[in-house]
Formats: sequence, C-alpha cells, structure tokens
Amino acid sequence: MSRDHYNPVPFDVEATHRRWMKQPGFAEAYAALEDEYAALGELLRARQAAGMTQTDVAQSMGVAQSSVARLESSLGSRKHAPSVATLRRYADAVGCDLHLTLTPKHGRPRKRA
Repeated sequence: MSRDHYNPVPFDVEATHRRWMKQPGFAEAYAALEDEYAALGELLRARQAAGMTQTDVAQSMGVAQSSVARLESSLGSRKHAPSVATLRRYADAVGCDLHLTLTPKHGRPRKRA
C-alpha cells in the first residue's frame, strides 16, 4: 500500500469572500458577523504567512489539531468565544503579536467623561 505525501490545497480567503459576497443575502448576513469574520481572516492570514498547517500550530500551542480547527471555526459561528489567552498563544505559535483595538461605531458620538 503506497503512502502519498499530504499536500494541502491553498485557500484564497479574499477570492472566496469576493465570490460569496455576490450571493443574495450573503452580504447582509456577513455584515452582522463582520467583526468575527475579520478576526477569523486575521488568524488564517497569519497562519498562512507563517507557512503553517493547523497541525503545526497545534503542536506549537501544545494542543490537539482539533482544538485549532475549533478555534478557527468558532470565530464565525458565535458558539465559543476564545479567550484572550488562547488568542495570544495562537499568535505566539504563528510568530505574531496580538493587538486588540476598540474603535468608535460609525455615526455614534463618544461621550466625554
């Protein structure tokens, strides 16, 4: 029995996003979860830029590959929000720093203290 070498298929997040945005109803549903999809995009881009698979990241974090898969998939489902500590460990695993920012909502004035 031959053992073929695993060769992952590249996934172009931006091209897929552009294609999906053309589907009826997708843009509205996406806008409702835009912040979570943006976070997911950041994770995927960082992992891709590091040339790592989920298994590579999992080994670096000291967790199972399924944990990394769950982390990456949870950011679009609102099922399980990862902790800042988990995001920091992921960032470390892919050779990045974690930065969180809060920005004012559009059209909403900020109250002064």
